[in-house]
Amino acid sequence: MTLDLTAPVEALAKALVDIPSVSGDELAIADDVETALRACAHLEVTRLGNNIVARTMLGRAERVVVAGHLDTVPIKDNVPGRWDDDGGTLWGRGTVDMKSGVAVQLSLAASLTEPTRDVTWVFYDQEEVEETRNGLGHVSRERPDLLQGDFAVLGEPTSATIEGGCNGTIRVDVVLPGVAAHSARSWKGVNAIHAAAPVLTALAAYEAQTVEVDGLSYREGLNAVGVSGGIAGNVVPDECTVTINYRFAPDKSADQAIAHVSDVVAASGAGEHRIVVTDRAEGCRPGLDVPLAQSFVDAVVATGVEPPRAKLGWTDVSRFGALGVPAVNYGPGDPELAHADQERCPVSQIRDVRAGLEAWLTS
Repeated sequence: MTLDLTAPVEALAKALVDIPSVSGDELAIADDVETALRACAHLEVTRLGNNIVARTMLGRAERVVVAGHLDTVPIKDNVPGRWDDDGGTLWGRGTVDMKSGVAVQLSLAASLTEPTRDVTWVFYDQEEVEETRNGLGHVSRERPDLLQGDFAVLGEPTSATIEGGCNGTIRVDVVLPGVAAHSARSWKGVNAIHAAAPVLTALAAYEAQTVEVDGLSYREGLNAVGVSGGIAGNVVPDECTVTINYRFAPDKSADQAIAHVSDVVAASGAGEHRIVVTDRAEGCRPGLDVPLAQSFVDAVVATGVEPPRAKLGWTDVSRFGALGVPAVNYGPGDPELAHADQERCPVSQIRDVRAGLEAWLTS
C-alpha cells in the first residue's frame, strides 16, 4: 500500500496498524516505509534487510537519532485497527507497541525539511523476539556509523512522558546436583529439588533496591522465574535448576549484576551448585546531564507533560548506550497495554508526542 506521510499522524498510525508485521514478517511494511521515505528529496535513505535508515545531511552542528521498530507480537483478532465511537482512541495490534510512535517518526521525517539539528530516522525489524535477530543490533554491527549521534530518542510507549535510560537484565540458572534413587528408598539418594529450598527462601526474603542514577529512581527486581527438576514420579531427582531474573539499575554492569546474584545464592547457604548465565543485557544510564538532552527535556516538558522518570524495563536504548550515545524513551501509548489483546492508544498522545518532538527539532 502507499503510505501518505502528509496525512494526520493518527491516520498514518492506523495505516501502519493495518499492515500485518509480526516479527519475522516485516517485508511488506519495510517496503512501504522505504518507498514513502525515498519520495522525500531531503532524506538520504539506506536499507539493510528490513531495516530502513533515513538521514538529513544538512551539516548541522548536532545530530540526533530517532528510532522505532516495525514489528509486533502475534495478532489476536485485532488487525485491521479501528477507532472507538468518538474517534479519540485507536485500537489494534501495534497501536501501543509501537506503530503510533513509528507514525510520529514518519510524519516528522517527511515534514521537517530544515530541522535545526540533523536527524537520523531509524525503522528496524524483529525487536519483539530474541536479541540475536534484533534489527537495531543488525544495523549497529553492519553499519554502526548510521547510528552515530549526539543523542537518541526511542519511540517506545511511555504515555507521552520521557523515560530516561533503562534497567539492565540478566537470567541465570542455578543448577543444584543430587543423587538419584528410587523414591521408595529415598534415603539412598539426595533430593536436588529439596536442595533448592535455601535459594528460594533467600529470593523470597530479598528486598530489592531503588537506586538513583543521574536524578532518576530505578527500582530493581530479583526473582525466581522458573524451577525444573525430576524425571519421574518415583525417582528422587538428581538435579534441580532454579532460573533467576535480575533487573538491575544502570549504575552497574551486567558482570556486576551476575556477581551480585552469585553472592546472594552463596549467602543463602545453598550447598554445591553452579551458575550458568543464559541471558544478559546491559542497562543504559539516562544521560540527561548532557546539554542536548536537557534541551529535549525542556522542549517536551514545555508542552505540559510530567518531568522525566526512569524506564523500569529493558529497551533498545541500551544499544545506543553501548555506542556512547545518550538515549531516552519517548512515545505514545500506555506501556501496560503493550501486547494486550485490547491494545489501544489515545489519539491525543500520538499528537502530543509529535508536537513535543517537532518543538525540539525546530527550536
